[in-house]
Amino acid sequence: MHEMSIAVAMVEQATEAPAAKGHEKVTAVRLRLGELAGVVADSLRFCFSLACAGTPLDGASLLIDFVPGRARCEPCGAEWATGMPPQLCCPQCEGGRTELVAGRELQITGLRHADGEPPARTAHPASVQAEES
Repeated sequence: MHEMSIAVAMVEQATEAPAAKGHEKVTAVRLRLGELAGVVADSLRFCFSLACAGTPLDGASLLIDFVPGRARCEPCGAEWATGMPPQLCCPQCEGGRTELVAGRELQITGLRHADGEPPARTAHPASVQAEES
């Protein structure tokens, strides 16, 4: 369950983010989660609630914006939704040289604070880097 290490990293990053400075409590974290990121959203929500306990994020909501997987064929330039499990062969030319253009995202894009500040998106999204355990 690597979602716990991701949740812990999210709490650390949200606590240390410049947007959190001057605020005592974070009430929500907005996350971009790609379809191909290999993260189970329900597990991440559960682990996030545990990781927040006793921190300035205690009781915070996790708002997830899902990003569908997309790929592009290098030879013919076609682009398509990969789906799950991902289809990585080009549906037009059946080529196998593809580039993933979306779907691997795992980024904190915004924080909401208890002082009523709106849930603004951060100017610089922070990718979540979880430690391997």
